[in-house]
Amino acid sequence: MTEHPATASPGRPTAYSRVTLSKIMTAVDVNLYGTVHGGVLMKFVDDVAAAAAARHSGGTAVTAAIDEIVFSEAVRVGDLVHAYAQVNWAGQTSMEVGVRVTAERWDSAEGDPMRVATAYLAFVGVDVGGSPRMVPPVVPESAGDQRRYREAEIRRAHRLARRRAIQAHRGG
Repeated sequence: MTEHPATASPGRPTAYSRVTLSKIMTAVDVNLYGTVHGGVLMKFVDDVAAAAAARHSGGTAVTAAIDEIVFSEAVRVGDLVHAYAQVNWAGQTSMEVGVRVTAERWDSAEGDPMRVATAYLAFVGVDVGGSPRMVPPVVPESAGDQRRYREAEIRRAHRLARRRAIQAHRGG
């Protein structure tokens, strides 16, 4: 299922792309329910994922799709939020970036940060003219990285199958 030909350039280890962004959520980030708006977290996820994709690809990378984003806990004003991203898989021009978002409650110094969201995004490396360009393959380093790589291939296959099925349904 890997897109890279046998003569591809050497890959980059998973750790090469890892990026962390942190932000304290403020009153401008809240929705009508008094919790941080999902759209604020989505932008934060896209920002950290873009940084990981650019780092891995060695240049500009643009968001092509958000495969999935799951919000598991509400984030409140004052929470310190951390977003962790890494490239899980790369093809010839595209990459999947996985993102995990955690939060530390502002009113409690005890307890571990809680997971508040996870997401998977597809990025494409682009050149100065905006055309797709080659990106290096990913070299998984740990058992967890290998698992994420295999799961990314499954998500990619599903995304492509869904696209083909919709195009077939539309008649072309």
